[in-house]
Amino acid sequence: MKRVMFVMVGICIFVCGCESLRFAPSEEQKQNAWLHNRTAAVAAEIAKEEASSNKLQQLTQLSKHQSGSFVSYYGLPKELPAGDSAEEILSQSNWQLAQTALSQSSERPDVWQVTDSFLELGIALAALLGGVYGTRAVGFLKVARKKSRALKEIVAGNELFKKTNPEKASAFKEAQKNQSASTRQLVASVKR
Repeated sequence: MKRVMFVMVGICIFVCGCESLRFAPSEEQKQNAWLHNRTAAVAAEIAKEEASSNKLQQLTQLSKHQSGSFVSYYGLPKELPAGDSAEEILSQSNWQLAQTALSQSSERPDVWQVTDSFLELGIALAALLGGVYGTRAVGFLKVARKKSRALKEIVAGNELFKKTNPEKASAFKEAQKNQSASTRQLVASVKR
């Protein structure tokens, strides 16, 4: 039971400090990856047909080869966008698709929601296991969840204070300068 508790705490710490969490690829992102592969393939064909420089032909061939890994990573879309010719690839809808995929790729899950979900999962698992250790783990995880929510409220309040009182922001930062490196890192990750 102690192992379960330590694993759950480890996961929570990992999630709180992990800014690389991302959503699964959307259908638009899958379509864009496939379309990128088609764009690279058509560009390589055109470079060869137009007898472009050897360097350009090699670059477009490499781009075609590299873009295959994007499709493999993202997976095939349910519906393939038009991409058989340069004209189809350059359609306005494909430009919009590229913009949508770009905007979606910058989205990240809310760290607070992920952390809260992991804590809820930990509480549920500990309750299922029961016993003395299960009861202790539930208590520990409930306290951790309350502390997580409190930290979120404190950071949000501090950011609001700095925004509404810009003349006092430098004094506020000065008062916080003696924080430990781990505290600063935690607060920085919370602000994102």
